[in-house]
Amino acid sequence: MRKFLAIALAAVACSASLTLTTAAEAAAADQPPRCVKVRKYFDKGGQRYVRLANLCAVRTACFTVVIPHHKDPRGRLSGGETKSVRYGKTAMTPRALYVKNVSC
Repeated sequence: MRKFLAIALAAVACSASLTLTTAAEAAAADQPPRCVKVRKYFDKGGQRYVRLANLCAVRTACFTVVIPHHKDPRGRLSGGETKSVRYGKTAMTPRALYVKNVSC
């Protein structure tokens, strides 16, 4: 009886850990890769910019610049590319809150 109980508990523990692993892998698959990173925010000539770098060497990455109460600009960066993205005028556009990685 004890042997049967030990086997049953082991089976339950294994299936629970397998379920957690599968759920974690599924959640990770839904999220885009974290390639795009902000290098700096700056203003130049009355325009607002954010300098972005794609830290993934071979993968193109997509991003969205999140700005309060405005349509968020979107874009793509090739693998390893760094560029400055203009997202609004200093007079009318608030500063970006953050840049989020999105799936392409």
